[in-house]
Amino acid sequence: MDPEDRIEDDELLDILEDMGVEMPEPDEAEDDRGLSEDEVEGILSTAVQDAIDFIESDLADARIKAQRYFDGECDLEYEAGRSKVVSTKTRDTVRAIKPSLMRVFLSSTKPVEYIPTGPEDVAMAQQATDYAHWLFQQCSGYRVLSDVFQDALVKRMGVAKAYYETKDDVTIYTYTGLNDMQYQALIMDPDVQILEHGMSEAMTSVSTPEGQMVEQAATTHSLKIARTTTSGKIAIDSIPPEEFFFDRNARSLQDCYVCGQRTDMRVGDLVAMGYDFDEVSELDSSTDADTVVEQEEEARRGYSLNVDDDENATDPSMKKVMVTEAYMRIDIDGTGVPTLHRAILGGSAYKLLSVEPADELPYAVFEIDPEPHTMVGRSIADLTMNDQDAATAILRGILDNVQMTNNPRLAMLDGAVNPDDVLNNEIGAIVRMTQLGAVQPLEVPFTAGQTLAAMQYIDGMVEQKTGVTRASMGLDPDALQSTTKAAVTATVQAAAGQVEVMARNLAEGGMRQLFGLLLRLIVKHADGPQMVRLNNMYQPVDPRVWNTSMDVGVNIGLGTGREEEKAAAYREILGLQMQIWQAYGPTNGIVSLTGIRNTLSDMAAGAGIRNTERYFAPMNPQIEQQMMMQAQQAAQAQQGQQQSDPNAAFMQAEMMKAQAKQQSDAMRMQLDAQKAAAAHQLRVTEFMADDDRKRDQMAQDLALKNAELLGKYGLQANEQAIRAEQERQRNTNIGGQQ
Repeated sequence: MDPEDRIEDDELLDILEDMGVEMPEPDEAEDDRGLSEDEVEGILSTAVQDAIDFIESDLADARIKAQRYFDGECDLEYEAGRSKVVSTKTRDTVRAIKPSLMRVFLSSTKPVEYIPTGPEDVAMAQQATDYAHWLFQQCSGYRVLSDVFQDALVKRMGVAKAYYETKDDVTIYTYTGLNDMQYQALIMDPDVQILEHGMSEAMTSVSTPEGQMVEQAATTHSLKIARTTTSGKIAIDSIPPEEFFFDRNARSLQDCYVCGQRTDMRVGDLVAMGYDFDEVSELDSSTDADTVVEQEEEARRGYSLNVDDDENATDPSMKKVMVTEAYMRIDIDGTGVPTLHRAILGGSAYKLLSVEPADELPYAVFEIDPEPHTMVGRSIADLTMNDQDAATAILRGILDNVQMTNNPRLAMLDGAVNPDDVLNNEIGAIVRMTQLGAVQPLEVPFTAGQTLAAMQYIDGMVEQKTGVTRASMGLDPDALQSTTKAAVTATVQAAAGQVEVMARNLAEGGMRQLFGLLLRLIVKHADGPQMVRLNNMYQPVDPRVWNTSMDVGVNIGLGTGREEEKAAAYREILGLQMQIWQAYGPTNGIVSLTGIRNTLSDMAAGAGIRNTERYFAPMNPQIEQQMMMQAQQAAQAQQGQQQSDPNAAFMQAEMMKAQAKQQSDAMRMQLDAQKAAAAHQLRVTEFMADDDRKRDQMAQDLALKNAELLGKYGLQANEQAIRAEQERQRNTNIGGQQ
């Protein structure tokens, strides 16, 4: 059948109506394809319960174990009277890595920045970057990063939450002696709640239009009111791992079926959020319904919680109840396309309290070693827990052997020795015996020295797994003594490679997500322009015009060198900037005073100096443009003066020639200095190569002479002392050459 010959539904209805056929009215219930409140609650509660079951069955035990090992515990049993010491490999490794990560993110003024989508967004992106980092510091950014890095290192995942927090502040006021007009003005305020009200009447004298004084009754009011002031701000919190949940099929935070946070809140806080008191006061808490949450929280805190059911029984508003905030894509309206919704569920039964559409997930996930195609990666604790058990067993054996060697057990002849004397460990005490030799020590051979090699092997395994070595921390004298600076730098940087990868994973994951959330929150909740101190200057900021589609770039790189190398790079950049500025002037198109000021600021920040305005005046394109206009005006005034003075042009030309000659002489001197330095370095290299060749020949001759002495006379020279003396002389010669 030709598609053009088909009859549409509307045409068919018209034909049937013309034929007199009565069509039944459509059932409104059948036409409504949306979900009811009970259906939404069932879908949400089922998804949340499945996700929490997955967390408790597959992840909670591993996190509890990791926390125990970080706290200096292990699963090895011990015998009574033997050593119970535990090797703290996990804690030592985490505490060695964390300062490096914090230094990488906090020593830089801008670890992440917003990337403009077009040339018109360049200034906007720079201002947004400065404002977001300022806001991050205002929201206790150091503490947030410290918490999420700790969770990522120990418990595989750290979670931060960025959201807009509204707060109601209630202030109590008391008024007396108010007249009717003042009273009406107060009670008409919607933010005022009357707590107490009293009235009184008094006779007062008033003046009539005729000038006579008459007595008149006047009403006065006394009030006690509560004034509510609502304020809002952007907040960033770190979420405990036991409170965060997601479904088992999630491969990333963006494609998860459901995720969210469950925590305990006071009934009074829920009532302040607008929920009914009778409804929320009947809910139970997480500790009443789930012992796994309690175990994990106690392992994190290090002490038990107060779960007394009678707590705050006299004040129901202070009762703790479990509240679950869940984010899930669900088709509530029946459009066929699921959209993201934010639901608040109460109690262990997950009773639906509210549901509303959401723009995006407010969470950012930090991982140091993410596993591809899955939500959960690995932690440092996962890599070191087995090594902690092995090191603990070896350490206990060493200590037990030392103890038994120093204090061996005693064998005594029964009946020939007084047992009380043998058991008395007092120094110089007398042991009474009837037969000589009735008490003999059971000698235990000292084997701890041989076991130390196994301990060193375990340490080497941990260093290879984690990248935390004594060389990377500058604590290995064997690896760093008698070694050139380049070799030491190569050793330290090679050992720090894994830590740099951890830092990049944290930056590309959680930091990008977090600052993307901050950008959209800032734009969404901006209520107008404001003055903010950015880059040590107060600037007008209007986030409403920012582009929320800007991407987030990461400035945490791999192999970027240590602080001294960064400082050298800054100095080289500053030198190039000054050369361009001096050669082509302010209108060179490449370098500006603002760029030079930024370089100086970064150099100071790299050295730990944040208050750079004490040394360099603030600079931006606007100030620079004003300076150029002033310079042009001064040049025009000088030109007018030169026209009136015929000798001025000649003097200016001579000054320009002198400046050009001075610049060329300076460049020639710099080139000569570079050539001299290169020649000196070549001579030092040739000297060292020749010295190494001669010392190799001396080492071979020494070995031959030593063998000859050993064969003829049975004597052997101290090669180690001779080599040490040669090495000392070599360092002295090299120092003299340099």
